[in-house]
Amino acid sequence: MAPKPAFAQNAQIEHPKFGCGTVVSCDDEYVIIHFDDHGQKKFISSIVVPNLKKIDRQPPNRTKSRRPKTKKATGTAE
Repeated sequence: MAPKPAFAQNAQIEHPKFGCGTVVSCDDEYVIIHFDDHGQKKFISSIVVPNLKKIDRQPPNRTKSRRPKTKKATGTAE
């Protein structure tokens, strides 16, 4: 049986360097975390897990960034 991951998906954590973030995925090899101010980062579990602290907070509302729509030329070139 595989060992239980250190953190569940969507767990709220705090890292000493990158601050608060949300666990995207966690297994025995890697932890992927989306940090509020630093974006998504991938860590080796055995190295980073001892430095993470689980915190009690609501996850921030993340919206996907959207590129502004470009206008298509409707007129014909003369």
